[in-house]
Amino acid sequence: MALYKEIVTKAIIGKGKKSFKNTYTIDVEDSPDTILGCWVINHHFDGYKTNDKVGVKGNFDINIWYSYDNNQKTNVVSKNIEYDDKFNIRLKENSNIDGDTDIIVRSLYQPNCSNVDINGNTIKFNIDKELGIEVVGETKVKIAIEEDEDPWDIIDDDFTEEDEKAIDEEVNEDYL
Repeated sequence: MALYKEIVTKAIIGKGKKSFKNTYTIDVEDSPDTILGCWVINHHFDGYKTNDKVGVKGNFDINIWYSYDNNQKTNVVSKNIEYDDKFNIRLKENSNIDGDTDIIVRSLYQPNCSNVDINGNTIKFNIDKELGIEVVGETKVKIAIEEDEDPWDIIDDDFTEEDEKAIDEEVNEDYL
């Protein structure tokens, strides 16, 4: 019959990912003719707990390069976009996000501009991103232990008193 011990440790108690497709707009002074490029840079984010949900606050910069004046001139418009997304993370049995839990957020798919449209002096664009969340908290692990520990082996020295006397007799005291 095995005995069990419980070990309290930190482990992943909940995990999930979510894809987002959001639409944003930027108004510009010029009337754009053609969109020449769109970049998303400086993506920063941080996870937090809110009641029984997990939230992610973040921001990124969008840069849109466009031509205007019958494709004779170009300009770049920039905008910082902030977001605050909430997640329903499924937790393992007997777990909750109360107490000492850590929220780990990873960008599984960096924000990327997927579609850009021009409507007068307004540029409308879609941003796709995917975030992964891990909730790390305390959990218990049960391990089986042996009921009786193996006894210690007795280690016998191979030397006897007679062996020690023989070694002493072999030593030449006049060596030096």
